[in-house]
Amino acid sequence: MNKAEQLKSAARVLSEAVSKLKFTDEITHIYNPLEYAWDAHALYLEKAGSGPKKIIFMGMNPGPWGMAQTGVPFGEIAAVTGWLGIKTEVGKPALEHPKRIIEGFDCSRSEVSGRRFWGLMADRFGKPESFYADHYVANYCPISFMTESGKNFTPDKLPKEQQERLFEACDSHLRATAEILEAEWVLGIGKFAEQRINAALKTDVESGKVKSGTVLHPSPASPAANRGWAEAATKKMRAYGLWD
Repeated sequence: MNKAEQLKSAARVLSEAVSKLKFTDEITHIYNPLEYAWDAHALYLEKAGSGPKKIIFMGMNPGPWGMAQTGVPFGEIAAVTGWLGIKTEVGKPALEHPKRIIEGFDCSRSEVSGRRFWGLMADRFGKPESFYADHYVANYCPISFMTESGKNFTPDKLPKEQQERLFEACDSHLRATAEILEAEWVLGIGKFAEQRINAALKTDVESGKVKSGTVLHPSPASPAANRGWAEAATKKMRAYGLWD
């Protein structure tokens, strides 16, 4: 089984594991794009996961106008269809929130985080194949949580017991991804992701088998990111000795 097929198998295991979990009543809607946007996600794995990687970038969970629509991590529509060359039919979650309709690749909204992330990679590497040669992007948690109002509910806000069950499944997938791709570095996009990397890969990080770190999250909610995310991320990658 090649690496892309191994990644698909790991993603299915993760999807099935999280779909069985129960969460606080405050969460009224749960979207799992590994189910309804599987075709797009599988195509991403085929394109991005064909060989070993020096660096894995790890985000937190799907954004409403990014991966939730496209099945691709940080999957802002224009970047996914334009630069990454991915476009497929996308289904619907079992229970859809009226304020968070899944339109797939027909979605007209733009996700700033994804636009910033993939915009930097396109500017730096030119072709996605050049980026994929050493880099891979994943999300720690595959599902998006919403409250009755449609507000995003992030995994770090879950009650401890529910958080632990979710993190157990996500940690296992993170370890599998790092092992499959023979990663040298796993970098959290944001502090939460870095914390989960250090917890899930504790033994490998402490032994020096894998190096961990973080880059600033490109969210528009971050004042630092709004002052120049691409410049900040590039500076951090150079500080790690990973980019020229």
